[in-house]
Amino acid sequence: MGDRAGRGLAPADRRRLTRPAVTTTKRPAPPEAPRRRARPRTRALLLVLPAVVPVVAVVGAGLTSALLLSVGLAPLVGEPAFSLDAYRAVATDLGTSLRVSLGIAAAATAVATLVGLCLALAVTAAVRRSRLLGTLAALTIPIPHLVGAAAMGLLLADAGFLSRLLGVDPSSWPPLVGGRLWLAVVAEYAWKESAFIALVVAGVLSSRAASYGETAALLGAGRWARLRYVTLPLAAPALGATAAISFVYVLGSYEVAALLGRAHPEPLAVLAFRLFTSIDLTARPQAAAVAVTTALLALVVVLLALRALRGLAAER
Repeated sequence: MGDRAGRGLAPADRRRLTRPAVTTTKRPAPPEAPRRRARPRTRALLLVLPAVVPVVAVVGAGLTSALLLSVGLAPLVGEPAFSLDAYRAVATDLGTSLRVSLGIAAAATAVATLVGLCLALAVTAAVRRSRLLGTLAALTIPIPHLVGAAAMGLLLADAGFLSRLLGVDPSSWPPLVGGRLWLAVVAEYAWKESAFIALVVAGVLSSRAASYGETAALLGAGRWARLRYVTLPLAAPALGATAAISFVYVLGSYEVAALLGRAHPEPLAVLAFRLFTSIDLTARPQAAAVAVTTALLALVVVLLALRALRGLAAER
């Protein structure tokens, strides 16, 4: 049948009919090279560099000059020569001041952490009064510590506002200001730092705790179970970071302890400031030695806090 249909065609047309059809397939285009994206750590580092570089430059220059001054390589008087005489001269006072500073910082940080956590839990609760309490607590953040120390002195002194309000004779009032236990100093630091801790922890809990808490409640978890297994684990990283920041700040602050504390023994910051402002120029290396010791202690605290935070992240 096919031969009969093709007899009336030209030879060229016959060849076209008998030639097998050839299908052409296009080769797929080579895949485009994936664009290189910056790693999250690299991107985060680039974002914080504008803020970190000036701080590192200023703090690094100050610590370097203090270190050189403390070891005699940059003396104010005389020829430079390596010496540890400044550290030997303050060795006795350094040990006592170290214990006082650690005690004040630990007590103030513990109280501030507890109060700040309670404030953060109150702020994140769906209660109007609790939110008002958090707002009032946050108003203490802009107040300088020097103003807070003066207010705390007027409040807790033996002839202060609180003793008069309670009708207690000044001779019977406990020595809260300038006393042996540094209670006024601890109270001022705890009052100020608790607002900072509450603000940071509340920011973390307000964005995540509600949804996780509702899920746990649907699964049958009670109020205390949600607090223990949901809220506290979510707040732990922010709580640990802010507690470490508060501890380091209290360790290096001097104005509150100078106003509300005892004359002797002195915390590290007060000792360094007194030696630095002395009219005797030979005391400057001793002040630098105390400052370097305080900085090293703060660095150790920061490293321990970072290690603890990494452990919390690994557990999560």
